[in-house]
Amino acid sequence: MNGSGNGDRKSLVVRPDEGREYDMGRMRAVFFADGDQTSNRYSISEWSLEAQTEGPGAHSHPDDHIFCVLEGTLSLLIGGQRADAPRGSYALIPGGVSHDFHNSGAETCRFISINVPAGFEQMMPRLVKWFEDNPLGDVTAP
Repeated sequence: MNGSGNGDRKSLVVRPDEGREYDMGRMRAVFFADGDQTSNRYSISEWSLEAQTEGPGAHSHPDDHIFCVLEGTLSLLIGGQRADAPRGSYALIPGGVSHDFHNSGAETCRFISINVPAGFEQMMPRLVKWFEDNPLGDVTAP
């Protein structure tokens, strides 16, 4: 559903079988809205990590992340601090702060990521290729 919105933006409803999917082996992302739909203000994506799957490794980028955990427990490392975020938790990761995540649980972990401003989605094709060459492994004890 698209309709008149604010300025050059339009309202948008994305159904469960829609969105742009990025398969990274044991991790997957689906982007529902990004810079093209939001006048570069934000992007919204859903991520999933299979059980007992390590994350991408500590990294940072200029955009803020807001994570909302939908299922399972997301184990986070933000600015050197570890925290577990069970279903229903939110995490704010300011741009420029080093962070990582993994799933040490026995079930798939799913979370929504809102990136402010948009732009992270432009890296996704490169990330897919990187994870093809560097597959995620099993979680190891910290």
